[in-house]
Amino acid sequence: MRFFRTTWIPDETFFQTLVRHLVPAKEIETRTLTFLMFNDYGMPVNFYNDHYDMLLAQNFLFARKISPEAKELRARLGELWATEDVEFRISDEGRNLYKFLAGRGRVGRRFAPRFWEAEATLGRHRELLIMVCKKWHVAKRLLDQIKQRVDIAGVEYLFEEEGTPLPDLGGIQSSLDKRARHRRVLVRMLYEVYETDKMILCMDPSNLDLLQDFMSDRSTTRVLEIDCSFSDEYLAGHAKRTGLAGDHTTDEQLERLVPTLRNDLHHELDRIRDKEYENYERISEEASPEENAEALERFLEVDGDTALEIMQIHYLFSD
Repeated sequence: MRFFRTTWIPDETFFQTLVRHLVPAKEIETRTLTFLMFNDYGMPVNFYNDHYDMLLAQNFLFARKISPEAKELRARLGELWATEDVEFRISDEGRNLYKFLAGRGRVGRRFAPRFWEAEATLGRHRELLIMVCKKWHVAKRLLDQIKQRVDIAGVEYLFEEEGTPLPDLGGIQSSLDKRARHRRVLVRMLYEVYETDKMILCMDPSNLDLLQDFMSDRSTTRVLEIDCSFSDEYLAGHAKRTGLAGDHTTDEQLERLVPTLRNDLHHELDRIRDKEYENYERISEEASPEENAEALERFLEVDGDTALEIMQIHYLFSD
């Protein structure tokens, strides 16, 4: 007794010590009577209201830890304690079930799809049309012309431009980081807000990972590459807009930078072309309106006259 007076948490060892000294070993069952589990971080697993049936199926008398918020669970266990002649069906699968579900949860495969899992695909019945263009103003002009002549929803640079006009989607659209993190959920919500199953998005060719993600979706996805020419003057302005050059950058420095930028922009498109996506079309500043109209016709699935009317705007590729 004197020893336990100075022991930390003596109640967890005192009675066990007495039992080992006073009770024959063959009469001692060494397992604990308390059902408890620990997660991968060594923290006790809390039990909540929906764990009632699982707890009753375990071959234990007590459970630890019950969440302070699990008031219904506490009440039901209290009623059970006061009830007589209750039969329990012991399956004792609690720890294995928890380990299995925790592991499946890490890869997004638990009991049933949660919100972000159920909404993780755009839907097989939907069509996503992606216009890939480095010159944002060109893609915006083309989208505007399309929307004037074709009944289709369209969104400008959703994942690149913070100020892209968007409806209120509960805050998920409030920042570029949130949009990228919840990309498929966001686009699916746009389908529902616009009450459509067909939509156009503008995308910068640097976003290959984003494009790849949408191309792997169950929806029907088509891509239209808008191939623009890049003058030295445009590339110098691009360098300043992206912070690669400033007002005090010398002409000599810009002359060395411009070829690198041009190669980089071509490389972005080459990476996309190397993927050899199905349903991939291309219009070019160097091509005739008739040639571009054929590609646009396939991309939009419209008649040739409508596609040609759209492509005949003379200022489409102007800087």
